[in-house]
Amino acid sequence: METIDLDLLGLAAGGLTTVSFVPQVLKIWRSKSGQDVSYGMFALFSAGVGLWLLYGYLLDAKPIIVANAVTLCLALVVIALKYHYRPRA
Repeated sequence: METIDLDLLGLAAGGLTTVSFVPQVLKIWRSKSGQDVSYGMFALFSAGVGLWLLYGYLLDAKPIIVANAVTLCLALVVIALKYHYRPRA
């Protein structure tokens, strides 16, 4: 496969993976509740995505960099919304 084809494949895969977080962000935002979201899962996921981002940077692989940068931002938004809408005593 040519490089451009591989980049498009990578962008498509990364784009779909990244967009999969949008429904979760919207659900938390609309319901004003992140009660069912696990801090632990999103913390580990964010760490893994951060490593993928570093890996993409070290390889100078733009599809990996773009997809994981956006995914990391969305994951951090989920964590922030969960904290913002936490039940207060």
